[in-house]
Order: sequence, then structure tokens, then C-alpha cells
Amino acid sequence: MASTTTAGVHRRPVPRVVTVLALCVFVLGTSEFVLTGLLPEVAADLGVDIPAAGYLISGFAVGMVVGAPAAAVATLRLPRRTTLVAMLLAVAVLHVVGALCTDYPLLMAVRVLTAVSTGGFWAIAAVVTVSSVGPGDRARALSRLLAGLTVSNVVGIPLGTVLGQQFGWRATFWAIAALALLGVAGVGALAWGFHRGSPSRACQWAGGCH
Repeated sequence: MASTTTAGVHRRPVPRVVTVLALCVFVLGTSEFVLTGLLPEVAADLGVDIPAAGYLISGFAVGMVVGAPAAAVATLRLPRRTTLVAMLLAVAVLHVVGALCTDYPLLMAVRVLTAVSTGGFWAIAAVVTVSSVGPGDRARALSRLLAGLTVSNVVGIPLGTVLGQQFGWRATFWAIAALALLGVAGVGALAWGFHRGSPSRACQWAGGCH
């Protein structure tokens, strides 16, 4: 049902799909920055110095800037559900590879490819978010989506850092992989049948437009 603001403007609740996407963004945001607090552990395990381990964070940034736009363009003709699930699945698989690898170059490649998948997810998630609500609610829906990134900085990264310091940085990678798989299940359940360029299906997926 529609909710009413104090100014008498009728607004519906933000659709469930936006909340699910925000939770996925929480996982991706945690993945992006959690190594900041685990550089000594990563460096010692891989036999490199801390500055070299820091390049794993820079590699992620390069992947986001260079690879993410290309990933978004490459998936334009795919159903959005398929793209979102594929990007999350890629993040999960890449974190499994990262948790198992003992080679610094391989971990760097994992970080760059994870960034590409993360950027692709962001692009499609933003489109889905604005497509699932009316024009007057788009800013509110986008703020809900971006809240996932905010919470990842406040909660996800500290928890991931503590986990990695207590049980090894690989444990953090395993945890992120598991959470990404939960995201795959959530997005897959909500997004079934939603395709690019179909506003009516977007509304159906999101729980109904206004």
C-alpha cells in the first residue's frame, strides 16, 4: 500500500528487489575494500612486501575504471536477471580461486576480474533500481541501493578484517564467496523472467510500479 508523507505526497515502499540488490552491494563493497586491513597478513602469506600487497587494492581500482564499463556494454543485450546473477556468480567463483591461490600474480588477476564483475553488477543494479519505481521515487530507491555500500564500510569491512586477522585472510575470501552465492539465490528468485527493455516486467519483478 502507498504511504503518505507529511506533505500529503503518496509514496509506495521501495520494492523488495532494491533491498536485495543493496544487500548484494554490501557484499561487493566489503570485497572491494576489506584487504585494506589485511595487507600484512596477505603480504606475509604470499611472500611479498606490504607495498606490493597494496597493489592488490590498486588493481581492483583499475579493474573498476577500465573493465567495468566494458562489462556493462558487453551485457547490454542480455536479460538483466542473467547479467546480475552472472556477475555475482563470477564474484563468488573468483573469491574461491583467491582463497585457494598461493601466487601473487594470480591473486592480482582475481582482484582485477572481481572489479570488472563488481562494476558490471553496479551498472545493471542501478538501471534495475530506477526501472522498478516511479520517477518521483527514483532518488529514494537509489539511496537505498547506495546504503549497501555505506553499511559495507561501517560494518562489513571491520568484520571482514577481524575475521581475516583471527583466521587468516583466506577465511574472509571464503566468507565473501558464500555471501555472494546467497546474493545469487536472492537475485535469481526475485528477478525471474525480467528482461532488458521491458518496464512491465521490471514492475512485476520489483513488486509492482505505481
